[in-house]
Amino acid sequence: MKQIITGRKPVLEALKLPRMIQKILILYGTHGKAMEDIRHQARRTGVPLTEVDKQKFRQIADESSAQGVAAILESKEYVEAEELLDRAKKSGNPLLLLVLDEIEDPQNLGALIRTAECAGFHGVILPRHHSATINETVAKTSAGASLHLPAARVANIAQTLDMLKEKGVWIIGTDEAGDKRYDEIDYEGSIAIVVGNEGKGIRRLVKEKCDFLVRIPVFGTVRSLNASVAGGLVMYEAARKRKHP
Repeated sequence: MKQIITGRKPVLEALKLPRMIQKILILYGTHGKAMEDIRHQARRTGVPLTEVDKQKFRQIADESSAQGVAAILESKEYVEAEELLDRAKKSGNPLLLLVLDEIEDPQNLGALIRTAECAGFHGVILPRHHSATINETVAKTSAGASLHLPAARVANIAQTLDMLKEKGVWIIGTDEAGDKRYDEIDYEGSIAIVVGNEGKGIRRLVKEKCDFLVRIPVFGTVRSLNASVAGGLVMYEAARKRKHP
């Protein structure tokens, strides 16, 4: 199934990986610096670009939110979980993985992937079932980061964590009842950060596989953070403590 991403910034980001773009459609009469940059990059990379009228554009994208541009992509290519370890090895840096346990909201998934890519993570692992997939909404929410960050879909998150632990990876789960604050632990070495479902959190069996459960202190009436915000704080704490460039 092909993806469609809309918006000027996401499409410009997608053009950094032109092989994944089938074609770009621009609403006739749309102008501006970003649009000229898109036209220039499409010509430079050989990506087909067509200007279309409103009727044709509306068949592809919601005109009101697309900012006059849409890119039709090839399907997201998932990798095997082991390939993410190989990617870290080739980079020369200790492994940084994001593991998502049944994140169901595509916007949360997009935001988490965007943060992981910005923080220098080597990849993301998500389950094949009971999880949002990397689709048009995720691609747009992630501002194109989902095109850059390798992703693996696995049948069983708990078993995948066992595999990672056998490879020497420390598993850190986010949990409002965690026994340590998120800024109190050592993030050196190879680690995987687990973020759970928006409502239920990390499932019990997955939680049991974690070496550490970390909490984020809250000081208001609402006692928990959005999953993507909590995951983002922990990911950037890991990047900060590892002095990631």
